[in-house]
Amino acid sequence: MAAIELIKGDITRVETDAIVNAANSSLMGGGGVDGAIHRAAGPALLEECMDVAKERRGIPGGPCPAGDVVMTGAGHLPCKKVIHTVGPVWHGGSGGEADLLASCYRESLLLAEEAGLKSVAFPNISTGVYGYPKDKAAAVAAEAVRKTLEETPGIEKVVFVCFNDENLKLYRKII
Repeated sequence: MAAIELIKGDITRVETDAIVNAANSSLMGGGGVDGAIHRAAGPALLEECMDVAKERRGIPGGPCPAGDVVMTGAGHLPCKKVIHTVGPVWHGGSGGEADLLASCYRESLLLAEEAGLKSVAFPNISTGVYGYPKDKAAAVAAEAVRKTLEETPGIEKVVFVCFNDENLKLYRKII
């Protein structure tokens, strides 16, 4: 079974095979984690995201709807690949948000294993402007990763990268 690590830090500096980007559905960059990853990666990431968006034109919900994943190169980042996933916007919890958030983690790990990647770093998906309660998001993330690691023997390490102390404390309680 893979090692699960928890750190406080900047995901753009984490040295894993892949980092996961909490993207928006357009894949064109934005604020928060998404903006930080695009800035650190440089213009090549945006160009590749534009190509992916063109290929996926016509998909309901945009080129990458909530719960889905796509992979690109990493530009200037210290990883090999960036896995872009779109978390759900919180609407009170009765709109399938937990299933969509779990899908972000599950599909990211499945795609990483399919690509032969062995280590993946995750941010706290959907807990910023998308408003997902941090404690609920941490519980969904931990459970989804644990379950998916049972089916992805090629994944050797998962790192939860918390940007602040609040998320770090929540994850420590759960993991």
